[in-house]
Amino acid sequence: MTTIIRAGSAHELLALVPSLAGFQPSRSLVCVAFEGGRSVGVLRHDLPRRARDRAALVAVVVATMCRMPGIDGVVPIAYTDGRFDAQQGAPERRLVELLAQRAAEAGFTVRDALCVASDGWGSYLDPALPATGHPLALIDECAAVAAVPEGERPGDGPAIHAALPEPDRTRARAIARELEGLATAGPGAEVFGRLGDDVDPVELVEHLLEPGSAPAVASAWFLHLAARPAFRDGMMLQFAFGPVIGAAAHEDAVESVDRAEAHGISIDELVRRELADGDLGEVHELLARLIVGQTTLRPERARVERAIEVVRRMIAEAPASFRVGPLCIGAWLCWALGRGSAAGALLDAALELDPAHGMAGLLEQHLCSGALPDWAFARPARFGGE
Repeated sequence: MTTIIRAGSAHELLALVPSLAGFQPSRSLVCVAFEGGRSVGVLRHDLPRRARDRAALVAVVVATMCRMPGIDGVVPIAYTDGRFDAQQGAPERRLVELLAQRAAEAGFTVRDALCVASDGWGSYLDPALPATGHPLALIDECAAVAAVPEGERPGDGPAIHAALPEPDRTRARAIARELEGLATAGPGAEVFGRLGDDVDPVELVEHLLEPGSAPAVASAWFLHLAARPAFRDGMMLQFAFGPVIGAAAHEDAVESVDRAEAHGISIDELVRRELADGDLGEVHELLARLIVGQTTLRPERARVERAIEVVRRMIAEAPASFRVGPLCIGAWLCWALGRGSAAGALLDAALELDPAHGMAGLLEQHLCSGALPDWAFARPARFGGE
C-alpha cells in the first residue's frame, strides 16, 4: 500500500490493517511497523498453537524488524478465534506482551498492542479495557476505510493469492492432449515446429508474460519443462529477474544436469548437496543466492504479479500429474513478494500431490524457518537522490 492514511485511534488503525496487509488477517500475529508516524510495512505470522513456541516466534519477529531499515516503532496485533467472554479479558495476552517487551528491549517504540477476537477488540495496554472488549462494529463501520483507494482494498485473506481461477475445460483438454504428444516427441517432431521460438525456454517465459492467453501448445510446453528441475528453476528466476538471469540459469542448468548424472543423483539432490558443501561455481552460486533470497537485487514487482497470475492459470488448467512444478514456481514467486501464507498454501498443495518432491521440500524447509529475502529489507532508491 503506497497511499499514506493516518489512523487517529486504535479502531481506525485496525480498520486499515487489511488494506496495509493486502488481506484480512485471521488467526495471525500481525506487526505494523512504523518509521516515525508513518506505517511502512506489515509482518504476519501464524499464531503459535503451543505456549512453548511463543518465545521462538517472538525472536523471529523482533529479528526481522531489526533488519528493516528506518523502523523505530511497532504495533503488534493478535487476530484470534478466541473470545473475550471465555477468558474474561483479551486472548493471546502472554504472546503479545512478550513481543512488546522484547521489541522495547530492542529499541522499538511500542505504540500500542491490540487484540481482535471473535467477539470484540481492545488494547492490551488499556487498563480500563472492558472484560468483554469493545464491539467489533467500531472497526467494521469505521469511516477511515472509505479513504482507502479502490485498487488497494483487501482480498479475503492471504489464500486469495494462492486460489486458482476456474479452468477453461476445453482448453484444459487441449493442453492435456499436447502434453501426451510431448511425452513421446523426438527431435524434429511436428509439435516443435508449432512452438516456433517458444521452444527456447527464455523466449517462452517472455511470451507467457505478454497479455492474453498463450496457445495450448505453449502452455503444455511450459508444464512439460516445469516438471524438470533444471528448466523449472531457470523459468522461476526469469519470471522474477528477467531474461538475462533466465538465460544464465538455463546455461547453468545444462552443466548441473551433467554433474547430477555424473554423481547418479537428481538435480534437487545436487542443489541440496552443493549448498551444504559450499561447492558452487560463480554463476551457480549467484543463482542459488537468488533462489534463497540472499541478495538485495529486487525482483520487478509488476512482472512477478503478472507471473503469479500466469502460473495460477497454468496450474488450474494442468493435469494433476503436471501441477507440482508450477506450484513450486508459484510458491516461490509469492514468497518473493512477501506473501508467505500464499506460498505455504501452494507448497501444501504440491506436497499433497507428491510428499517426496525435492524442491517443494526445500522450499517448505526454507519458508518454515521464517526466512525472508534480503531484498525485502533493502530500501528502494528514490528519485532525486532523496
